[in-house]
Amino acid sequence: MTIYVAVSESSPTRLWGLSSRQRLQRQLLEISKQLGGNFKDLQWLDGVDEGNTPADSRILLINGSFLFENRTLTGVLNRPDSVLVYPPTGAAAAAFVHTRQLPDLLAYFRAENDAIPQGLNKIQAADMAAFDESLRRSTTPLLEPVAEQHKSRLENTLYGNAYRGITDLVTKFAWPRPAKRAVHICANAGITPNMVTSTGLLLVIAATWLFWQGQYGWGLLAGWLMTFLDTVDGKLARVTIKSSKFGHLFDHSIDLFHPPFWYIYWGMSLPGLPAVAGIDQQQMYWLIIIGYIVGRVVEGIFPLLGNCSIFTWRPADAWFRLITARRNPNLILLTLSVLVARPDWGFIAVTFWTVFTSAILVLRLLYALVVRLKQGEALTSWLSEEDVATGPNAKSYAVFGTTRGAYASQI
Repeated sequence: MTIYVAVSESSPTRLWGLSSRQRLQRQLLEISKQLGGNFKDLQWLDGVDEGNTPADSRILLINGSFLFENRTLTGVLNRPDSVLVYPPTGAAAAAFVHTRQLPDLLAYFRAENDAIPQGLNKIQAADMAAFDESLRRSTTPLLEPVAEQHKSRLENTLYGNAYRGITDLVTKFAWPRPAKRAVHICANAGITPNMVTSTGLLLVIAATWLFWQGQYGWGLLAGWLMTFLDTVDGKLARVTIKSSKFGHLFDHSIDLFHPPFWYIYWGMSLPGLPAVAGIDQQQMYWLIIIGYIVGRVVEGIFPLLGNCSIFTWRPADAWFRLITARRNPNLILLTLSVLVARPDWGFIAVTFWTVFTSAILVLRLLYALVVRLKQGEALTSWLSEEDVATGPNAKSYAVFGTTRGAYASQI
């Protein structure tokens, strides 16, 4: 089924370099790829009136003077015969209806008629699910009027909404503000997310070689810069809506494969490392590899138990994600070891921290399996609970519901 898309108004204000129409076109292209099925064939109309719309079809009518996120537009598409309104003013923001309803709907959009056309339902962004598993956060889907005086605030909102709520402590607390500055520079200079990712790959290779050569300071500089750019490329892709299957695969392949090589090549720069608790250097290499793979496998298996990841299941898992033996927490251990002139301690610490945290993940998976079998229904995230902001997990929600530093106005 072909769905026609029309924009009733537009705003001259450009957010992250995009006009309202450009942003909507990129968003709906992403949405059509994600949803597929009846939503894969979207056709844009040049104007908005009943005369240029094919009969007996469906139309997505959008008020381009509003700012949406993908979840908001998807929520409208999943609610046929509904009108999305902005509660503070009652203005119509979007609707997904049959074309025979278009004349009355246009009158309502243009405020020529105060009553919603008969047969249509009124919905709000607050009616849509707040929990976003892909970004591990819980916020009401975005719907805001666009005005030049609010440009800075809206760009901050888009950036903040692109940031994961649950991640490691460096990405969550150290990178949001400087990464926003870098994203602004890249967006204004026309630098694409894949360019940033490619630079990150070069830094991965450089850090690996420097660790192997025992040039720990320079290697850590390259490593930390790479992890910073790994935050920048994803946020740049989301705020400029330039995500692609290739970019996603490119970025995540690098993230997935390089960390254990860093640790092993660091260890290879330390010949003759004495055994620790009866475990020699070669065995430490295997512990790093096995521990890393086990942790990743557990993360991949866990979603089979429900509608959440292992780090979004319960608040304790979110706190544990801050320090789980992934790249940034391990880089902290390596950096501290260099500061005290004992790089061997860093290698040993990474080895045993990887084993310990992977063992915890395995235990959490087994416990979750028991809970899943006992309750007889799919596991859900604590972030999807209705009273999450005010209930017993309110303090954890304040930390992990979003990443507050990402919304800061200072750039």
